[in-house]
Amino acid sequence: MTMTPRLRKFALTAHITSSVGWLGAVAGFLALAVAGLTSQDALMVRAAYIAMELTGWFVILPLSLASLLSGLVQSLGTTWGLFRHYWVLAKLLITVVATIVLLLHMQPVSRMAGIVAETTLSSADLRGLRIQLVADAGAALLALLVTTTLSVYKPRGMTGYGRRMPREQRSVSQP
Repeated sequence: MTMTPRLRKFALTAHITSSVGWLGAVAGFLALAVAGLTSQDALMVRAAYIAMELTGWFVILPLSLASLLSGLVQSLGTTWGLFRHYWVLAKLLITVVATIVLLLHMQPVSRMAGIVAETTLSSADLRGLRIQLVADAGAALLALLVTTTLSVYKPRGMTGYGRRMPREQRSVSQP
């Protein structure tokens, strides 16, 4: 089923907006994680980790789900299709994995926010977890940049299904 041009543009706008928003929110999250790791100011550290939890649950997670859903709508409602091109499948896989990892990643973020809300951290406290939060945010940013690059460059390469699809459509349309 192909969408009308007006609906396709609306869906594309929703997908681009949610995807770019997700990318920007993760960049902000990374900045907070770096501030939480490197700052010597206890109030700054506390604020950074509490803000990371709020940003994760109320900005990043909804944007990741919106990006996933709008991407599915785009692929199923346009000629690109979901299973026709390798780059579309790669974007889908990266987005699904990133969303699942995000859900798992939010547990340590919430744990850290809970700890800083109750106590003051020294620069040595929970250093491994603090480094993990920076590394995870950096990896998420890299994954989102890869999906953005795939969207812009659309590397060639059709799946076996995509190569068969036009032939099957021609044979069905011929009497």
